[in-house]
Amino acid sequence: MLLHGRFSLSLPGGPGVPPGRDRRIAVRGPPSFRFIPVLLALSPLHVIPLEPGRLFAQVGTEPSPDSAIVLDPVVATATPVPVSASALGRHASVLDGERLRAEGIVDVAEALRSVAGITVVRSGSFGAVSSVFLRGGESDYVRVLLDGVALNQPGGAIDLAGLTMESVDRIEIVRGPASGLYGSDAVSGVIQIFTRRGEGGLAGSVTAFGGSYGRADATLGFRGGSDAASFAVSVARYDTDGILAFNNRHLNTVLSGGAEARIGSASAARFSARLEDRVYRFPTDGSGAAVDMNQLSFSEAATLGIEIERRLADRIELRTFVSLHDADTGTEDPADGPDDVAGFYAFHSLDAMRRLAADVRLNWRRSDRTLLTLGTEFEEQRVRSFNESLSDFGPSTARSANARSNAAVYTHLLTAVGPNSLSGGVRVEQNEHYGEFLSYQAGVALPLVAGTRLTASMGRGIKEPTFFEVFASGIARGNPELDPERSLAWEAGIEQALGTMARVTAVWFDQSFESLIQYTFLPPQPGDPNFFNVAAASARGIEVETEAEFARVGLSAGWTWLATEVVDAGFDEGPGAAFVEGEVLLRRPGHRGNVGVRGRVGSRMRWDAGFRLVSERADRNFSVFPAESVTLDSYTVLNLGVGGTLLSPQAGRPGFELLVRVENVADTDYEEAFGFRSPGRAFYVGGRLNWEAR
Repeated sequence: MLLHGRFSLSLPGGPGVPPGRDRRIAVRGPPSFRFIPVLLALSPLHVIPLEPGRLFAQVGTEPSPDSAIVLDPVVATATPVPVSASALGRHASVLDGERLRAEGIVDVAEALRSVAGITVVRSGSFGAVSSVFLRGGESDYVRVLLDGVALNQPGGAIDLAGLTMESVDRIEIVRGPASGLYGSDAVSGVIQIFTRRGEGGLAGSVTAFGGSYGRADATLGFRGGSDAASFAVSVARYDTDGILAFNNRHLNTVLSGGAEARIGSASAARFSARLEDRVYRFPTDGSGAAVDMNQLSFSEAATLGIEIERRLADRIELRTFVSLHDADTGTEDPADGPDDVAGFYAFHSLDAMRRLAADVRLNWRRSDRTLLTLGTEFEEQRVRSFNESLSDFGPSTARSANARSNAAVYTHLLTAVGPNSLSGGVRVEQNEHYGEFLSYQAGVALPLVAGTRLTASMGRGIKEPTFFEVFASGIARGNPELDPERSLAWEAGIEQALGTMARVTAVWFDQSFESLIQYTFLPPQPGDPNFFNVAAASARGIEVETEAEFARVGLSAGWTWLATEVVDAGFDEGPGAAFVEGEVLLRRPGHRGNVGVRGRVGSRMRWDAGFRLVSERADRNFSVFPAESVTLDSYTVLNLGVGGTLLSPQAGRPGFELLVRVENVADTDYEEAFGFRSPGRAFYVGGRLNWEAR
């Protein structure tokens, strides 16, 4: 199950804090962390009010995209403090959670399909492993954050299948290396999910949604707030029978929420948490064939964090952020019956992962146009694994338990020179295995004439090795001397605003990936490890995005041209290898486009249509040995939705909204991974009962 809880508190003002000014302290974390705000309240430190200037902005001040597009949204992920997107030197996109829910989008992976530069690959039905490829990078090259807490496994792997939309306020996508601020995993970019906060009086809603493939979803939520405190909490359950004939059910239970409180006029605190309980049943083998009646995977995850900000002087503030991500995942494949005792007939596995991190940063606001950040971060990672294979030769088991730590220091500068905005940062990692490593990022935004802006940025990103690559023992031997994989990238773009009604952005990007880690069956010397930094690749392309609002019709469109190449195949050999020198990277389409249109009819009804085009992609048939080279066909998908407010909430009476959605209208037959077909045409209908207590 998912728990999302959040609280805030305000502490008395201190020197340099004007009367009537306050400062939010965000606190996210498990119960054991709740003593931190109390300790800070007893300390002599005081909070700085965030004063929006030319560069800086408060999250939540942007207008809602429900009635108009956001031409200049606030972005909190690209820099140490929230800034206007017009001050960034890199391509960033912001998705509005309420609008996505109104269109019937229930998971984050589906929401990301509309973003230029991103390819989402789901290996089959609802609940199957869902990977994200950003700007041609590997699927473990994107750092995914939930309210600042990293969700990636150590080494970067991330499965989006369990991330749902019921509590999402917005999703920010920042492209390009961001290791100068975030460290490992931020090689191709960062995706951060922000959850909703309470505001106004007490309000609540109940949502039910269902239809094809046995789908039955339900969500219950409450939220509310005042100048002194606020909260938001929701519980959701998602259930579907899947697209295959048997053993394909996906069940996900999510409990999420948050709370904030202010004490006095100088401080605030925030707590958030998320718990997930998910089971995905799948009958498929490595080729996609449905052959197993009782195979399943499971995931139980908790995401917790605490964030606190305090003022030390008139323009100096201290931010402390403690985060925890804990996940137990595994696979169960028992014998199919009493007679199933031949060959390898059963398998069980369990992986327990924990990432505990503490980040402390000092922000010095020299002026409303310049901010210098100094920070340090410490993270401890632990992974425990167990697996058992049963065969007529007897049982075979393996287990391991390992840990590693990483310390880092970093600095970041935001400033303005005339109308131009500049940013840059440097981070030095000190890892107990790969030693010291430096990453950086820099960007500039140059307004030319009214409505026209040029941007440019560059950066170096890193991805630490996985635990298996470092600690494996037995048939495969890990290599403790591995270096992190790394990238070097730059981009240049132009943005043109057409008054207050439209915006067009075009960006060219180019990046190289080096020191990629590969496995070899034949180590150089007997007893040597099986993993080495040997491969390299490159990716370049163009991203174009446009948004427009004309009267009662809105338009969002994007197109990506991508060219990838294997520069050094490393140990891979033969045409069926995953890396073939001179060939493209797998599952990355050369062209990808999407168009979304939405509008209103009268004051109560709304409609939307989404069209997605994906070109041919290279893949491999890994069910045979050696693997065979295959090409996945291009495809188009059209989704339609209509909904409206049938009854507006009033005092003593709830309101009611209706939604009807058709996905894959043309019943297109396509695969995102070879051998694993995707859902066909589906019809869904749902309703939301909402109320307010004023």
